[in-house]
Amino acid sequence: MAFLSCEEMLAAARSQKISLAEAVLRSDLEESRLTEAHSRAAMRHLWQVMQATSQEYDPAQRSRSGLSGGDAAKVEQAWQQGRLLGDDYLAAVTAEALKTAECNACMKRIVAAPTAGSCGVLPAVLLPLARAGQADEDAVCDALYVAAGFGQVIAARATLAGAEGGCQAEVGAASAMAAAALCNLKGGTPEQCAAAAAMALGNLLGLVCDPVAGLVEVPCIKRNVVGAVNAVSCANMALAGVDYAIPCDEVIDAMGRVGSLLSPDLRETGQGGLAATPTGVKIARQLAQED
Repeated sequence: MAFLSCEEMLAAARSQKISLAEAVLRSDLEESRLTEAHSRAAMRHLWQVMQATSQEYDPAQRSRSGLSGGDAAKVEQAWQQGRLLGDDYLAAVTAEALKTAECNACMKRIVAAPTAGSCGVLPAVLLPLARAGQADEDAVCDALYVAAGFGQVIAARATLAGAEGGCQAEVGAASAMAAAALCNLKGGTPEQCAAAAAMALGNLLGLVCDPVAGLVEVPCIKRNVVGAVNAVSCANMALAGVDYAIPCDEVIDAMGRVGSLLSPDLRETGQGGLAATPTGVKIARQLAQED
């Protein structure tokens, strides 16, 4: 995709009188030289992998470090027992974000959306809707094209790498992509999709990358839940007509600048933030001794 700004992406949809998903698809075809059938098949495959990751989740499996595994099952059990706040969708989003992120920690197959560390956000908001019959495969794939469009702009204008921009570049970007995807899925306009993405990224501006022991587990997995729930909230606000004072492109640019200002200790080195707490240091030492 060749879009270098969200405004350019929205303008393409307006000028050609097509949906935002179609605008992203056409741009992708022009750049990749794929046929539409090939592109759509590839997108369906990604969606099928997202579904398979969730379906193949094993609540008994633990990551090699022992820090991750089984939490999604705890959420589902508490949900079934009526012990959680919010509605069924919110509980399912929480569980699905944990499932995919835990699978990543356990070295199972996931879709980097846009990164492995943020892989749980996008499927978490889409899977429950698909299972409830509120979104068929075509609608989901269109939503994924929209997500991809915003993700590409973030990559072009800023970064998607935690090592370069902190967790705001990973979970923050994933949350923006998920918010735009949800907004599109529920019939939002391209402008509402952009507002949802801007709000989602803006809400997580400055989020640092501080993996305990250098592993993509603590606090990364739980932050996938935060990114997913944030996306739902921002999509709801945008669909209700709530605007964001700062345009999406400017929010993305701000994220890039903030990332460059973060200390190296807060950019995936495992040297700052939660990784530098007494418990974080203790965990790192214990795991180093085991190796």
